[in-house]
Amino acid sequence: MARLALLSASDKTGLVELAQQLISEFGFDLISSGGTAKALQAAGLPVTKVADYTGAPEILGGRVKTLHPRIHGGILARRDLDSDLQDLEQQQIRPIDLVVVNLYPFEQTIQQPDITLAEATEQIDIGGPAMLRAAAKNFAHLTVLCAPAQYADYLQEMRQHNGEPSLSFRQACALQVFQHTAKYDLAIANYLSHLATPTGLPALLTLTGQQHQTLRYGENPHQTAAWYQTEPTPTGWAAASQLQGKELSYNNLVDLEAARRLIAEFSDRPAAAIIKHTNPCGVAEADTLSAAYERAFAADATSAFGGIVAVNRPLDAATVTAMTQTFLECIVAPGCEPEAVAILQAKSKLRVLILPDLESGSAVTVQAIAGGFLAQTSDSQPIQPDAWQVVSQAQSTPEQWAELVFAWKVVKHVKSNAIVITKAGATLGVGAGQMNRVGSVELAIAQAGSQASGAVLASDGFFPFDDSVRAAAAAGITAIVQPGGSLRDSDSIKAADELGMVMVLTQMRHFLH
Repeated sequence: MARLALLSASDKTGLVELAQQLISEFGFDLISSGGTAKALQAAGLPVTKVADYTGAPEILGGRVKTLHPRIHGGILARRDLDSDLQDLEQQQIRPIDLVVVNLYPFEQTIQQPDITLAEATEQIDIGGPAMLRAAAKNFAHLTVLCAPAQYADYLQEMRQHNGEPSLSFRQACALQVFQHTAKYDLAIANYLSHLATPTGLPALLTLTGQQHQTLRYGENPHQTAAWYQTEPTPTGWAAASQLQGKELSYNNLVDLEAARRLIAEFSDRPAAAIIKHTNPCGVAEADTLSAAYERAFAADATSAFGGIVAVNRPLDAATVTAMTQTFLECIVAPGCEPEAVAILQAKSKLRVLILPDLESGSAVTVQAIAGGFLAQTSDSQPIQPDAWQVVSQAQSTPEQWAELVFAWKVVKHVKSNAIVITKAGATLGVGAGQMNRVGSVELAIAQAGSQASGAVLASDGFFPFDDSVRAAAAAGITAIVQPGGSLRDSDSIKAADELGMVMVLTQMRHFLH
């Protein structure tokens, strides 16, 4: 008796070609359901509809097609167990040697705008996962394929092993099925969880990702690493195009994401940010992109060496000419003009990425800890200066206010304790990651030097004492923005008034650990 293959695929890529080979080269009979049967018949291939094979019509508008003992008995029967074979004979069930199934496009459906719950739930496959799981469980006796990319490998296996794929191949296919169905079920659970808690975190949070790329190593050469994407179609960095340069490393990607988050704060004017070890060493706005980059570079030219650069406008010839004057690891921009591409090619090892959407990031951030992980909603709320409060006697000028907003956008992306000093839309000094806030203030002031005179200062957390305020005033800083919330806010405000400084409280802090 000819071998039997069951084909039921939502994605019909390569399916007709596979079916043709199954029939002509290996003598399979085919059974199929719904749209798959129609596609095979339209190609002139002999196929038996599932309803005709089982003797049970499709019901409930096609919701029930393959949930039948003649289907699942043929899949689950153990060919080396006499009792199973007797059951098949008594019930006139043929063993199924190949199951080719892929699932309704639930994940693609929910990514579309304005999809209703009813529309989404109609794309929850029932029979498909049941057949896949049954076939994967019985991989010792049959082969299961859940993706068009497997078809060529299956045919090659059949040719190499006289029409009987190896056990290792069948087991690998079974593993892929269980990974596929687990990811599918998780997408459904996450979708419904988000509907139940749209602004918070669900009671059950499970992470999954498809390996996008293996990386040479992690933060250090002795650590293994890989890059995973969480969506069925590439998004974010997986959707970026790399114009040139070496393969991205783990550290490159971590720094690139820090750069993306920072540059996403700026849209009104051309802006550039230079990142080193996830901290900005130079950020600036200007009337042109080249001027913004040059000002960001000048903020800390020493640290910019080997840095990661993000810009919020397409790269032009003037900007990349300036960029190629020093060693950089990576550049990311929303686009690149042809003249700029030609100039960049002189630095062939420089990684240049184009990411048109610099603003979209993960809604949740995750940190692994022993025995589990922590999750939080991302700190991506737009800055709202209208909610800020001037608490000093001195009132800010429009120019100072604009500068405080700029400084606050930057300090949000500096590791705590974080201090940023800026003037005229460019950073002058950055104090990052110190164990006490005074240390960060001193670092930022030292870096700014004499340019601190007339500048503003932003702090990601409140000042528990007035010492930082006095240090800032001594350096010539005229205005401070900080979240407030200390029991001793009054001490800092009193010091600001004594020294004639402007002090603004945002009522929102931006710790970044």
